[in-house]
Amino acid sequence: MLFDLDGTIADSAPGITASLAHMFEALGRPVPTPEELRAWVGPPILDSFRDAGMNHTESQQALAIYREHYLTSGNGHSPIFPDIPLVLRRLHEEGMPIALATSKPEFPASVILDHGNLTQYFRVISGSSIDEVKSTKQAVVTEALDRFRILGVDLSNPIMIGDRFYDIEGAAANGVPTIFVRWGYGSPTEEVGALNVVSEPTELLPLLLP
Repeated sequence: MLFDLDGTIADSAPGITASLAHMFEALGRPVPTPEELRAWVGPPILDSFRDAGMNHTESQQALAIYREHYLTSGNGHSPIFPDIPLVLRRLHEEGMPIALATSKPEFPASVILDHGNLTQYFRVISGSSIDEVKSTKQAVVTEALDRFRILGVDLSNPIMIGDRFYDIEGAAANGVPTIFVRWGYGSPTEEVGALNVVSEPTELLPLLLP
C-alpha cells in the first residue's frame, strides 16, 4: 500500500504556495495567482521551475530560497485531512504494510507525518533526494517498492493512493494501479487511468481491506 502525501494525507497547499510566493518575490518575478500556485502542489518542483522558464542555475537558486522558507515557515501549515488517521490506523491494525511515496524530500515529509502522529503507521518513507533530482513519482514509487522488498513485504497486489495524474502515471510505470482521491489538488480530468475514484477517505477502507 503506497500513499502520496500532499493532497492525499495532508492539506499542505497553504504552506507550499506561501513559500512559492515568497520565492517569486525574492527573485523579483511576478507572483502567480493563488490558483496558479496551487497547480504547483504535487509535481516535482524542479519540473515546475523548468516549465516556468527557469534554467538550471535559476532553478537551483529558486529551490534554495523556496526550501529555506518552507522549512522555517511553511512545513507547519500542513494539517492532516479528516479521517485519514482513522484509515491509516485501520489498515495498520489489519497488518497491511504502508509506504509513503512522495515527491517531497523525505525530511519535511517525515516532519508532516510526525506532526500528525502518523509515522507509526508507515514501514517505508520514500521521497525525493535532497537536491530534488530524484523526484519523479516513478522514481519514488520504485524506491518504495525496493525498500518493501528488502523488508520481505508481499508485493503481489500493490496499490497507490494519490490525488494527481502524476501519481497515476508514476505508479503505472511500476505496474501499480492507483486509487484517485478527490479531496486533494487534482482536477476531474486527472482521474483518467485510475483503478477507482473516491470522494471521502473512509471510502478507501472497503476497497483496501480484505
